[in-house]
Amino acid sequence: MWNVAFAELRKLRRPTLFFGTMGAVVFFSALFSSLLFLLIDSPQGNSDRGRVVSREVLGLATGGVQGFTSVGGFLGIIALCVFAAQTAQEYTYGTLRNLLVRQPGRLRILLGKFIAMKLFAFIMIVLSAIVSIGASVILAPRANVSTDLWFGSDGRQAIFTTFINVIISVIGFGTIGMVLGLLLRSPISSISIGVLWLLIVENLLVAVKNSWQNWLPGSQLNAIAAGGKAVGPVADGIEYSHALLVGGIYVAIGATIASFLFVRRDVAN
Repeated sequence: MWNVAFAELRKLRRPTLFFGTMGAVVFFSALFSSLLFLLIDSPQGNSDRGRVVSREVLGLATGGVQGFTSVGGFLGIIALCVFAAQTAQEYTYGTLRNLLVRQPGRLRILLGKFIAMKLFAFIMIVLSAIVSIGASVILAPRANVSTDLWFGSDGRQAIFTTFINVIISVIGFGTIGMVLGLLLRSPISSISIGVLWLLIVENLLVAVKNSWQNWLPGSQLNAIAAGGKAVGPVADGIEYSHALLVGGIYVAIGATIASFLFVRRDVAN
């Protein structure tokens, strides 16, 4: 299993994949965090979907990770694409047969690949956290936002909690990508269907009926990255515990079905 993980890491550290992915992570992490402060007085809002995050909110202990929270869903989409491509291309290139000659245990191959891709996702998340929080610290004075509470005890707790939530969310997205790669056995099909569902289909369904966001997989994983959203007569969102439960069920069922098919089906595409 560990030999499989090390072999997969050699593929993941290819310059075109590694530096291309990390470059996208740096760019969008800096962009999302910068817009919070550069557009703080914009009537069109300074966060996703036109939401307004005020100076008062950014000055709280959680203000330093607002940008990191916003980019969590995007990191999940990147992880989905990487996990799906790295899994499905074994069928496309016919390399799975060669792997099975050296390691006939299919579940060990699957687990080793999953461990390697989780490590890749972890590096993405750490890099994103550094860039997002760093950009926030640099731009906060320009926007007249106080950073006094960001690195106190409550601020450090907020950074740690957000980091864990983003890890859970990104690994969930990545697992869904891996499931799609195993089911469809085509990198293009897996990535296109996954991204199409998350960015277009789910948003359309929620626009038609807002209550559906409580049951769609992408909405649950995004809510986990955000630490849940307040639910009440005024606020409209998803409770963290609900998102964790429903999102976990989706991931567990998908992973079980895909693992069963991976063991039973022929290795040819």
